[in-house]
Amino acid sequence: VSPGLLVVAGSFAAFRLLNRGLERLVPPPPSARRNRWKWRNIWTSLAHSALPDTQNLSPCRFYLHPEMSDDLVGTHPPGAHSLVAVSVGYFIEDFVDMLCNQKLHQSWELLFHHSVVIICFGIAVLLHQYVGFALVALLVEINSIFLHLRQILLMANLVHTACYRLNSLINLGTYVVFRIATLAWMTRWLFLNRQNVPPATYAVGTVGMAIMTPMNLILFYRLLRSDFLK
Repeated sequence: VSPGLLVVAGSFAAFRLLNRGLERLVPPPPSARRNRWKWRNIWTSLAHSALPDTQNLSPCRFYLHPEMSDDLVGTHPPGAHSLVAVSVGYFIEDFVDMLCNQKLHQSWELLFHHSVVIICFGIAVLLHQYVGFALVALLVEINSIFLHLRQILLMANLVHTACYRLNSLINLGTYVVFRIATLAWMTRWLFLNRQNVPPATYAVGTVGMAIMTPMNLILFYRLLRSDFLK
């Protein structure tokens, strides 16, 4: 069995256990008690986004290993492969959680998103290639911290607070920098390196970017409309 797959399985089990125990660690407020699974789900997602190796160290890795910026296919620092495998385990856990607890018409967008991520990251884990490319994608998780905090504040009925307003500003700023700009950079890299990427992998990456980019632009508009244009 591939060590990467063992890390994926261990990560899935760890996030599943965390999800089961979160209600004791972070009891839901009265406003969130009707949707307890969602409360647990968002806190689990926040835990993944806030993992030190997932968000704080991802930008540092490119600073400490500048050669990775030139070769995102075969070059990656120690621990990067395990980090991507941990994220695959989380996305599988979140996929299963939504599939079991939410109606399909309410969750199909996220399920679709997770499917693309699991396939793309799964290729990096199995082939031990494109790990650097996956690390670039994990920069998105910096914004996800504030995106999940926004959901928690909404569920806790704290919309009309300075904390929510501040988080909205940071959320929108990090969305542009770490989500939209990151996806644009990844799309550009794929286009410039199409000669060096096998056709099948290039097709998967291109389709992934073609799906992710409009989804994230639509979400950006929804956030802008909900938190500022109203």
